[in-house]
Amino acid sequence: MDTNTSIEQNLTSTLNVVDNLDMGLAQDIQNQLIPLYTSKYGAFFQQMIFDIPLANLLLAILVFLFILVLRKVFTRIILGFLQRLAKHSKTFYDDRIISALKEPLRFAFIIMALHFFFLLIFKETVFIKTILNTLVIYTIFWAMLAITEALRELFYDLTAKFNPDLSREMGNFILAILKIVIGGIGLAAILQTWGINVTALIASLGLGGLAFALAAKDTAANLFGSFALLADKSIRIGEWVKVGGVEGVVEDVGMRTTKIRSFQKTLITVPNQLVANQPIENFSRRGIRRIKMHIGLTYGTTSQQLVKIKSDIEAMLRSHKGISQKDSLMVFFDSFGDSSLDIFIYTFTATANWANYLEIREDIHLKIMQIVEENGSSFAFPSQSIYVEQLPPAQS
Repeated sequence: MDTNTSIEQNLTSTLNVVDNLDMGLAQDIQNQLIPLYTSKYGAFFQQMIFDIPLANLLLAILVFLFILVLRKVFTRIILGFLQRLAKHSKTFYDDRIISALKEPLRFAFIIMALHFFFLLIFKETVFIKTILNTLVIYTIFWAMLAITEALRELFYDLTAKFNPDLSREMGNFILAILKIVIGGIGLAAILQTWGINVTALIASLGLGGLAFALAAKDTAANLFGSFALLADKSIRIGEWVKVGGVEGVVEDVGMRTTKIRSFQKTLITVPNQLVANQPIENFSRRGIRRIKMHIGLTYGTTSQQLVKIKSDIEAMLRSHKGISQKDSLMVFFDSFGDSSLDIFIYTFTATANWANYLEIREDIHLKIMQIVEENGSSFAFPSQSIYVEQLPPAQS
């Protein structure tokens, strides 16, 4: 046999992990039935039900139920003891790992029970063995993914050492890549279990590599877009942003898309390449908020009243604890409007919080109304004056 033929057989051979699962215990159990078959009740126990000896069928059912009982004992006693022990440790990662492994381990007992059951009734065919092998591999990689998820906070702590501001985004990104790798290896192992030549399959996919690359160019662009977002630190989860025509709070920055929750509570999914290539208005990065307004006074207001009102408004703003005194603060008589004398007010609040901003702005509005009233003036509203030069003569 040449080297190429040997390699090909190794690649196409099925992955078998079940044969040694019972460590020869099933054969030992089967040997215990020999005295039963040779006893005076041997004829009864040798009766065939669905081509299965009655003694083997009864024993298979008892072993299956016994393993299920062991499963419950293992979950409640052993895992319970480990969880209590883990609570005394200095870290909480061991608690999460034990909790994450609970369901995969419980499922492993069911696989073992099925393996013993089919062995004892002589029905573990190649097909059933392949299914059991698949379930074993699935459980192993299920446990690996569960451990990875349990260590999510550890990834956040590690990425925080490189970039504290984007620790969650970078941690989520690394976790997603790691899960894809684990899932890919698990899928390859399952395919190998069914005798599929994984290497040949990957090579055959290479024949359509160009078509795949063309089809996946948008995915690649989104992937590099996510790298750009993480590197530029332009957005973070929980921030209020506006990207193009999309405005809301960032809920997730993934490998392919960014999810933004609008203020109408709809979830908007934006491809990362669009986010990275468009202007991003990040409202959460500001420490102040602007107040910009015009107030119109009636034309009956005298110049002295106007100057006094303007001066009082500016003094009020400069003494207001909710107004930022380090930023621009302007109050000017701006223009002669069509129906009012317009005063321009431009300032910034000392907070960017939306609710606090509204409270400060409301307080300023009320104080401006009070200033205008105290100075004997009033606010104008759109109006027109009509002057009649001559009335038509009265008709008798």
